[in-house]
Amino acid sequence: MERKIVKRLIEWKNSTRRMPLLIYGARQVGKTYTALTFGKQHYKNTVYFNLEDSTEVAAIFERDLDPERIVSELSVKYGQSIFKGDTLIIFDEIQACERALTSLKYFCENAPEYHIIAAGSLLGVALKREQYSFPVGKVDMETMYPLDFEEFLWATDNKALCEMIKTSYADFFPLSLHDTAMDLYKTYLVVGGMPRVVSEYAKTKDFNFVASAQFSLNNAYVADMAKYAKPQQTTKVMAAWESVPAQLAKENRKFQYKVIKSGARAYEYETPLDWLKTAGIINKCIRVTEGKMPLSAYADTDSFKIYMVDTGLLCSKFDITANVVLNSPHTFDGFKGALVENYIMQALVANGIKPYYWSSPGKAELDFLFQDKQGNIIPLEGKAADNVRSRSLRSYVSIYEPEYAIRVSAKNFGFENNIKSIPLYALFCLKF
Repeated sequence: MERKIVKRLIEWKNSTRRMPLLIYGARQVGKTYTALTFGKQHYKNTVYFNLEDSTEVAAIFERDLDPERIVSELSVKYGQSIFKGDTLIIFDEIQACERALTSLKYFCENAPEYHIIAAGSLLGVALKREQYSFPVGKVDMETMYPLDFEEFLWATDNKALCEMIKTSYADFFPLSLHDTAMDLYKTYLVVGGMPRVVSEYAKTKDFNFVASAQFSLNNAYVADMAKYAKPQQTTKVMAAWESVPAQLAKENRKFQYKVIKSGARAYEYETPLDWLKTAGIINKCIRVTEGKMPLSAYADTDSFKIYMVDTGLLCSKFDITANVVLNSPHTFDGFKGALVENYIMQALVANGIKPYYWSSPGKAELDFLFQDKQGNIIPLEGKAADNVRSRSLRSYVSIYEPEYAIRVSAKNFGFENNIKSIPLYALFCLKF
């Protein structure tokens, strides 16, 4: 399964400033598979060590943290030579061995010729919980997300359509296969971007298999909460997670603690929400009070929205069937907007964009706002259908007069009244 992160891995491999690489990301977004595939395609050989499964491998790091000795013993354990520059060393589940994580500092300083990728399920959570001696400044870091819509098109043999979308985006010229692309976008909403689920869909085109795989993944996340959260926090982490669908179902999707349970307070659930964000299974969008640069200076951290990391898992959690999303009956209109917002947030984050949302003292509320590399503040309004009238966007534009605005909807490409119209399926083209 082709992933965009491979391009960055190649750049990492060829960099003269390369350090050991830590890959973050939610469980089962493809970290291990991608690292192994990358090793097979770009190195003479790859050696893989799971530090959670093997106490013998973990013990190698206990004596001292001399890279040459560690590599020598790992080579004996694996039964294969490890060559500087030609062998990719993969440490999986590295959070299970604090000494292995610390060793990355010494590999960086004393043996940078070794190419090392480390990953782990809930790596960020484990490190924060145990307060490991993190090798600050001695590792490169990448975050991996579920497949975005472009990667989904690759996985489902639609690369030609993908190229057509990018061409239309470059010229803002209407796409002739607009309806076909919209149908595939709706399919992506249901399937989502978790590799195992996408693989099931690509092989079978059967949404029953898709639903089964999504159900298993959601259950695995709950199991992880019991395993990795502190005992006194486990119940609250699970309660916060279970409230996500209800938070999104509200007309005003601002997070409300009372939705978790009556009388809940922020101080009780700030840590559980941080756990879910660090685990990579929710995305958080914070409100800004002004559409001015820098946005972070106007952030109101007490007001925020949360979205699930994947629309497919969201559909599974809501028990929304494929038929409902694909055919969009009027009875679904109330939640369709929430699903589209979740998709847009997921796409922006995957593109390396940090979005906020804006609301005025009145009733105007703009879905997303972000800052480009030139310092421009770009407003983005999302619409589930092709009805694109928006009082909130007009209100924001009249106050802040941005360089341009973006409207993401079911309409084809267009550019008028200083508003760029981007179809929902083309959001992966948005780069800054």
